[in-house]
Amino acid sequence: MADLKTSDTSALKVNQSELWQRYNEFKAKNLKLDMTRGRPCAEQLDLSLGLLDCLGQKDYKAADGTDCRNYGGAGGGVDGLPEIKELFARYLEVEPEEIIIGGNSSLALMYDLIVRAMLHGVPGSATPWGRLPKVKFLCPSPGYDRHFAICEDLGIEMITVTLNDDGPDMDEVERLVAGDDSIKGIWCVPRYSNPTGITFSDEIVDRFAQMKTKAPDFRILWDNAYAVHHLNGRIEPLKNLLTACKDAGNPDRVFIFGSTSKISFAGAGIAVIGSSATNINWFRKHLGVQTIGPDKLNQLRHIRFFSNMDGIMAQMQKHAAIIKPKFEMVFEILESELGGKNIAFYNKPNGGYFISLNTMDGCAKKVVAMAAEAGVALTKAGATYPYGNDPWDRNIRIAPTMPPLAELKQAMELVAICIQLASIDKLLESRI
Repeated sequence: MADLKTSDTSALKVNQSELWQRYNEFKAKNLKLDMTRGRPCAEQLDLSLGLLDCLGQKDYKAADGTDCRNYGGAGGGVDGLPEIKELFARYLEVEPEEIIIGGNSSLALMYDLIVRAMLHGVPGSATPWGRLPKVKFLCPSPGYDRHFAICEDLGIEMITVTLNDDGPDMDEVERLVAGDDSIKGIWCVPRYSNPTGITFSDEIVDRFAQMKTKAPDFRILWDNAYAVHHLNGRIEPLKNLLTACKDAGNPDRVFIFGSTSKISFAGAGIAVIGSSATNINWFRKHLGVQTIGPDKLNQLRHIRFFSNMDGIMAQMQKHAAIIKPKFEMVFEILESELGGKNIAFYNKPNGGYFISLNTMDGCAKKVVAMAAEAGVALTKAGATYPYGNDPWDRNIRIAPTMPPLAELKQAMELVAICIQLASIDKLLESRI
């Protein structure tokens, strides 16, 4: 296909007229398709229907005898049941004593952690963060909008750091944390990152563990949300950051998060946090004031349903069989519509839930608005950057998992048309 940037003006206008005709045909269909978030589809949720009846009326006791119908017991207090801790310690690659099982939302654990740091400080804090003149977080971008929303809600200043193909720009990260003690943390999605799909390299992990920070209470929020969400039968390796931090003499530097939100039921899963014993004891202390205990019956259901890590991995192969064709559909349409035109670039991740698409600079907002006008809702342009401000106005997060294939095909064809129209408008404007 012709490079639109080198096409002559008359050819661009002919192409533009044909694209407008296709766009108006889509508008006439009155579509109502939602691709704003990475949600499991109904077929994926069906994979976990066994959770609904895997406990019989007499199956309510944990391995240590804890009655899961009641308040927390000796083995099933705020930490979680011993057997669920054992399972998810393997999931996060930590020790059972280095993990706490939460409710259904890892995002809630993250929010609670930051609030507690603001109110009380974390281990190593001389002053609660909320009493300091300013608190800052580094935000590798494109990144996860909900991480940024936590900072914005709590008045934490965000500093954008470039996310490269192997992880954050560590030269920039190391420079910033070494010189500013108001920088207290950094958000990371280290495997199949949201939205770019990259996995952090061993070198990035080692530099995180070893870097010098001016703030003694600096923390890495390691949101390993897609730890087992492999698409292509190939597991991208991720070095264990907690182990690396211990080896570097910084054992308390990282908090690791995960959940089954996209493994079992999105609204009724298991969330987990892992860290050093010091950090976990601190978190447990405050958690014990907040709650008497989590939903132990849900923990027991997950143990009965999955049994072990082999059960989780078998479940993820079934998920991949459902959503991989959707990713492939997106790639096919983007290639057929945009390949060779030099107006858009996108990643092809080996796992996770998203595709990161970059338009020409200055086009993303227009593309999202045009798609919405024709009935396809995308994640808001700019959402993958702090404060919703993509400085280049080019990044769009594609979430292909929820729609059925037929609807996804329509949605992506429309998105590709919008990208071409916005690009041609930009090119024609530059030639006036």
